[in-house]
Amino acid sequence: MRHQRRKIILPIVGALAGPVLAGAAEDNLPDLAELEARNAVIGTIVLTRENVFDLSDPEENNWAFRLANRLHIVTRDGTIRKQLLLKSGDTVSKQLAEESVRNLRRNKYLQDAQVRPVSVENGVVDLEISTRDVWSLSPELSISHSANETRSRFGIEDSNLLGRGQMLRLVHDKDVDRTENTIEFADNHLGRSWVSTFLRYSDNSDGDSALISVTRPFYALDARWAAGGSILGDDRRSTIYAFGEEAAEYRHARDYMSAFGGWSKGVRNGWVRRFTAGLVYDDNVFSPVPDPTLPAVIPEDRKLAYPFIGLEIVEDGYVTARNRDQMNQTEDFQMGLRVAASVGWSDRSFGADRDALMFSASSSRGYGSLESTALLLSALVSGRLESGNATNTLLTVNARYYRKQSEKRLFFFRLSGTAGQDLDLDNLVVIGGKTGLIGYPLRYQVGESRLVANVEQRYFTDWYPFRIARVGAAIFANAGRVWGENPLGPDNRGWLVDVGFGMRFSLTRLTDKVVHLDLAFPLNGDDSLDDVQIVLEARKSF
Repeated sequence: MRHQRRKIILPIVGALAGPVLAGAAEDNLPDLAELEARNAVIGTIVLTRENVFDLSDPEENNWAFRLANRLHIVTRDGTIRKQLLLKSGDTVSKQLAEESVRNLRRNKYLQDAQVRPVSVENGVVDLEISTRDVWSLSPELSISHSANETRSRFGIEDSNLLGRGQMLRLVHDKDVDRTENTIEFADNHLGRSWVSTFLRYSDNSDGDSALISVTRPFYALDARWAAGGSILGDDRRSTIYAFGEEAAEYRHARDYMSAFGGWSKGVRNGWVRRFTAGLVYDDNVFSPVPDPTLPAVIPEDRKLAYPFIGLEIVEDGYVTARNRDQMNQTEDFQMGLRVAASVGWSDRSFGADRDALMFSASSSRGYGSLESTALLLSALVSGRLESGNATNTLLTVNARYYRKQSEKRLFFFRLSGTAGQDLDLDNLVVIGGKTGLIGYPLRYQVGESRLVANVEQRYFTDWYPFRIARVGAAIFANAGRVWGENPLGPDNRGWLVDVGFGMRFSLTRLTDKVVHLDLAFPLNGDDSLDDVQIVLEARKSF
């Protein structure tokens, strides 16, 4: 029988150095910043690992939830411990403590993670790291219909296999493009290391795909080195769309390999600088589809092989909030500046089919306060320079605006723009139901540039039916369009607009996604679109 709450105490390691702190009652302890200022030393680290349901709450103490807790394997203490950036005997660091629980909150199998001091005496502080699990073994059973397009998915996933933080997923997925049978395995902490592995194999109706990735990332702001690589083999039928319908097709075979290394001096006065270098081989071969059912539009073959160097600058500006993109959960936002850039040179002497300067750069920063009004900006540009001309170049700029009106109401606005130059035919810009226009087909317009605006009035409630799903609601309006030549020729028909309203369900015990049930009204488009669209889908945010 598995208990509702488990505490694991990590023993004191090292000398108890630093100035003496007077003992303090648990309800009147200094915070982490004050403890750091006094050079307090970490004594014991108490791991409090909560099961899925809180049986101390009378509303959750019933036979069904007790059975669920018994069947669920609580995340193992070793799985939590190897993700911590601090240990017994270290001097207290507010930044490392907060980054530790931020890393834990990134795990799909944890609903939340928090850190707090529980006792202070003679310059030694005991810390508690508390986590709560979600039900990690879950079926994937969904059928969604939007704008005359149906997608079905059947499968099973365990995001916390045997409580070890590993993911195993089996899924059968069918949509307008293909039927896929996929198996995936991931482990973000191979053994007790920071090495992450990801394996995926898909047997598709139009080909197959295999991916192997092994990486030791910059897992913390103060991490000093990173390295890794990946291998991808992919062969599939791909489609170009016109107004949500398949209009042309081609076969795409891709072989991709990459390897990189990175180094850093860690955090210096709240800033981090990271340098990377690596190699990339990217071979793309396009051909007609055997037994075609659509006209053939074949992109040009492309083989790139290049070394690259990169630089990343990160400001430690993380903050937390609730009821922004999720419901009643701790959310982490990076409000500090982040800038990254890389350049590489593809050359025929390396095995490439062209000489080209490869480049990419990105930047993000937040302004204001998420406790009142905040603006989060980001930009990304990538592409190639071939014979002095910009090729397959995309510049994307995003702005997200949050205005907190009360504890239960939030105004949200998002503006996203993409400008393309001489794009590869397999990298065209699309707009539709998955890109901010609810109720339109997935790839309704195709071109080289795009602009999308989304406005939402969000409502968060205290309704928590069956202690499983938190409930919210939204009223929304969206507008967007693409520009540039569609390779299939037809006019893209200008601006698209929709309005509507819907319910939001955060399945807090099962997943980190939010289920959307929307009633959308496309205000323009072609005659094939129904005036009213019912859309049911799971998304990453509100």
